[in-house]
Amino acid sequence: MATALSITAEQKNELLKFLKKNRGADLVTVYLAFVEEKYHLKPVLFPRDKTIYQSIEDLIKILEAGGKLWRETEITVQFGQQSVNEDTKKIYICPFTGKVFGDNTCPNPQDAIYDWVAKCPENKERVGGLPVKRFFVSEDPEVIKNYISERKSSIKKVVFSSAVTGKLFNSKAAVIDDFKKNHVKQLTLLEVQNQNRFQIEEHFLGFIQKHLTEDKIAGFVEALSQHPEFEPYLEKWVESD
Repeated sequence: MATALSITAEQKNELLKFLKKNRGADLVTVYLAFVEEKYHLKPVLFPRDKTIYQSIEDLIKILEAGGKLWRETEITVQFGQQSVNEDTKKIYICPFTGKVFGDNTCPNPQDAIYDWVAKCPENKERVGGLPVKRFFVSEDPEVIKNYISERKSSIKKVVFSSAVTGKLFNSKAAVIDDFKKNHVKQLTLLEVQNQNRFQIEEHFLGFIQKHLTEDKIAGFVEALSQHPEFEPYLEKWVESD
């Protein structure tokens, strides 16, 4: 014999709130709202696969198991190019900041230094209201040597790419967070039941079929009848039948 359905005080309050907000709701709609509350359902639609899942956790578990959420990949991180190196023969130096351009590391070092000093925020010198374009030039190997800094070697780093967008993220958690925010849509159980555009994931479909039966709904009506607050609604549903 099936166990009689009971409605807790918390569930009763949630149902009354729902009925107050949705005064024209029919019995099945209210029952679906009850099932959603009772089992803490939070269905989600994954538009790319045109499938609805019982929860975001179920969806992520299924996608991860199939390797369809993220992929581990390796990237090479290059550090900035040196402004001056051992092959530099001539340098152009900003007298205000020390910014330097080398003849072999910059395509047009003289144009670059003119442009730099003209826009340099530390250049307070003016001629006719315009910034002066004063700079230093050196071909002395000893001076040039002072500007050579050791370049860090490139490094390999493991990152994670989204199987949905292809974008790179620093961690699996970041991929999942982006997925939750941008690639799923929250639905109510009623919306799931009333749509026919998307398929319902097998496990979730079985859950719905198990609970959306005449005897389950009859048990729900019997449970509601134990609470006087629902009497006006029950009378209305009976009349509409």
